[in-house]
Amino acid sequence: MRDEYRADLVEVNRLLVSMAEAVRVAMHNATSALLKADQTEAEQVIARDAEIDALYRLTEDKVYDLLARQAPVASDLRVVFTAIHVAGDLERMGDLAEHVAKATLRRHPMCVVPDVLIDTFEQMGEVADRVANKITTAISTSDIVIAGQLDRDDDTMDALHRSLFERMFTADWHESTETSVDIALLGRYYERYADHAVNAGRHVVFLVTGEAN
Repeated sequence: MRDEYRADLVEVNRLLVSMAEAVRVAMHNATSALLKADQTEAEQVIARDAEIDALYRLTEDKVYDLLARQAPVASDLRVVFTAIHVAGDLERMGDLAEHVAKATLRRHPMCVVPDVLIDTFEQMGEVADRVANKITTAISTSDIVIAGQLDRDDDTMDALHRSLFERMFTADWHESTETSVDIALLGRYYERYADHAVNAGRHVVFLVTGEAN
């Protein structure tokens, strides 16, 4: 019975790693679609969000099945509940990538992002890819050092997010209200994506150390 339980925990971890990899690809492709105004790529991101949702449901079902059959205690219980929290953050990261893709489609064939902000969104996409890569590694290896690095990356994303608003409130900002709203929303999507990666990283730290961050 114990061997079966351990095998189930390994499967839960595998599902989480698959989710993390999927949300990394989703935001990478969503950013590419955004900056190139690529309708096909944006539509693919939206379609594939269903795969992330399916992985979330599989994880959830597996965890509830473990609780019902194995009645885990102490550290094992920490593993099970941590998995649910991490899966929730990853699922939300997938949704945020989908939101970026939908913003691309709303303005197609025009590019949502004005030329003066292309570089900023490229940087935000790079930070998003970095945090997704780190949370994937942290989950798969229980590496609390990498998990702890996510706060620093989040600070970088926050600074980029602030820079968007600083640019929008300068005297030479002449974009429409519609564009300004789009930029504000897009900035929020990237900022929240990094926030959820940080949350997931903190859950990994708690799993390994038993200490809340």
